[in-house]
Amino acid sequence: MAQRTTTDESLSRDELATYFEHLAAEFRSGDEQLDIEVGNKTVTLNPPETVDTSIDVVERSTMFRGNHETVRVELNWKP
Repeated sequence: MAQRTTTDESLSRDELATYFEHLAAEFRSGDEQLDIEVGNKTVTLNPPETVDTSIDVVERSTMFRGNHETVRVELNWKP
């Protein structure tokens, strides 16, 4: 059974950088487990030494709606 925890929120650039810095520190810690904050919940994960990554960037430009950019970062592994 899959369990999904999702949050959608608006963060300032500084808040987003702080979130990514915390995430990076968790991966660097060397512990077997890492804690990721998702909204008001903390999820504990068990990544191996090698993690599959996918980075997808989409840039859209339309005459009426202007520019829109999306960056999606996906990390996958089997504990």
